[in-house]
Amino acid sequence: MVHHDGFQTVKATIDWEHPMFKLYEKAKRNGKWNPADIDFSQDQKDFASLTSEEKISALPLVAGFSAGEEAVTLDILPMAHALARQGRLEDVLFLTTFMHDEAKHVEMFSRWQQAVGIGQMDLSVFHNDHYKRIFYEALPEAMNRLYADDSPEAVIRAATVYNMIVEGTLAESGYYTFRQIYKKAGLFPGLLQGIDYLNMDEGRHIQFGIYTIQRIVNEDERYYELFIRYMDELWPHVIGYVDYLTELGKRQQQLARTYALEIDYDLLRHYVIKQFNLRKKQISRTKRVDVVEGLEKTAAES
Repeated sequence: MVHHDGFQTVKATIDWEHPMFKLYEKAKRNGKWNPADIDFSQDQKDFASLTSEEKISALPLVAGFSAGEEAVTLDILPMAHALARQGRLEDVLFLTTFMHDEAKHVEMFSRWQQAVGIGQMDLSVFHNDHYKRIFYEALPEAMNRLYADDSPEAVIRAATVYNMIVEGTLAESGYYTFRQIYKKAGLFPGLLQGIDYLNMDEGRHIQFGIYTIQRIVNEDERYYELFIRYMDELWPHVIGYVDYLTELGKRQQQLARTYALEIDYDLLRHYVIKQFNLRKKQISRTKRVDVVEGLEKTAAES
C-alpha cells in the first residue's frame, strides 16, 4: 500500500537555500518562452532555397534532436518518482519545471519540421544502431529502473545517461553544430532562436545531473568509479553516432554540384570529445556543491 508518512511543509518549510530550490527559482524566471511565439517564416524560405544535398544534410541532425527531445520527455518521470519517494521535495519542485522544459523542446522541433515542410517525413531512417542503443535502450532502461529501484547506483546510472551523455554531451554538441553551420550561413533564424532557449534550459538540467551525481559520490566515493565506468561504457555509442553523422554529411558534400554550407567536421568531432571529457571532470571524489553558486560554477567549467 502506498502512503505518505508526513509532509515537509507542515512540519517546517521549503529549504529556501537548497541548490535545487534555487534552480527551481531560476527556471521560473528564465523558462517563460513559448515555442508557438517563434516565427519560422524565414526558416521556411531558407529551407526551400537549399539544394537537395543541403536539405538532406540538415535532416540527420534534426532527426537526432527531434527524437531525442521526445525521449527525454517520456523518460524523465521516473526520476521525479524516485526522488519523491526519498522525500526530496526541493528536487521534485525543480523537476516539475524540467518536465515542462522538455515538453516545449519537443514542441519547438515539431513546429519547425511542420513549418519547413518535413512534418510528415519519417526521419527515423537516420537513427543508426549507436543512436538507438542510447535513446531507444540505455535511456529508458536506466530511467524506468527507478520506478522499482531508487538506490544510489540506479540514480547515478539514470543521471549519467540522461544528464551527462544525452544532454551534457550530445545535446550540447548539437547546439554547437547548429550554430556553426547555420548561423555562419545566415539561415534558419527561428530554429536558432529556439536552440538558444533550449541551451538555456539544458544548462539547468545539467546542473541537476551534476548535483545529483555529486551528492551521491560525496556520500560514498565508490560511486565515483561507477559514474566513470558508465560514461566510458556509453562513449563508443556517442562517438559512433557522431562519426555516422559526419560520414552522411561528407557524402552529401561529395554528391553536390554546389554546396554553400561551410562545415568543419573535424572541429565538430573535437567538440564532442571535449564535452564528454568535461562532463567526467565535473564530478569529483571530493568536490561539494551545497550551494547553487558552486553548482553554477561547476556547470560552467570548460
